[in-house]
Amino acid sequence: MPTTLVLPSTDSLHVKPWPDPVIDRVGHDPRSAYVEQFWLGILGPSTTWLLRRVAAKLEAAPAGFDLPLADTARALGIGGGGSSSPFVRALGRCCQFQLAAAEDDGVLVVRRKLPPLNRRQLARLPEPVQTEHQRWQDSDLATAPVEKLRRRSRCLALSLLELGEDLEATERQLLRWRFHPALCHESAAWAWERHSRALAEAMGADASCAPAGSGPAAA
Repeated sequence: MPTTLVLPSTDSLHVKPWPDPVIDRVGHDPRSAYVEQFWLGILGPSTTWLLRRVAAKLEAAPAGFDLPLADTARALGIGGGGSSSPFVRALGRCCQFQLAAAEDDGVLVVRRKLPPLNRRQLARLPEPVQTEHQRWQDSDLATAPVEKLRRRSRCLALSLLELGEDLEATERQLLRWRFHPALCHESAAWAWERHSRALAEAMGADASCAPAGSGPAAA
């Protein structure tokens, strides 16, 4: 597929998933800690945030969706028109690194997962980050396959809840992704408890920051 992007004459792109049996199995979700820690320095923040946004939308619409270019650029804080705008450059970098490709006029296929960094990409990172990457690889090799599945299912469950799904819908989606039913139930419950606790803590922090006399008792 082409690794350069020609923008359509319309104001949107139709985005579809780019399936790859290998990368889909060993790759990393754009919203994962691996991508934030290691891919971010390669792609840059604008491209990383764009891939995260696309990943979330592909979860909600697995067959594909229309991406409004101007609205998305403004939502990411990288608005601007023309072929040299930051948003267009972010789209171009997705294609440059073969994380996306122009399938047809106005159609963009995007990977759901980012592959592990190769040697050349890793060499571009600061030495401390390279060392941390080696630690991550060593830890990953020492982790049992069942534990990897549990971590992945929990991460996906938490992402679904943060996107607004309820507990039952989260468990059903994990089942559709072919996780074991017992793991779906455990991961959804774990994510629900963590998500609920985070919301409660956030509400408590908001209440503690309220000015004196602004609560109901002051009425």
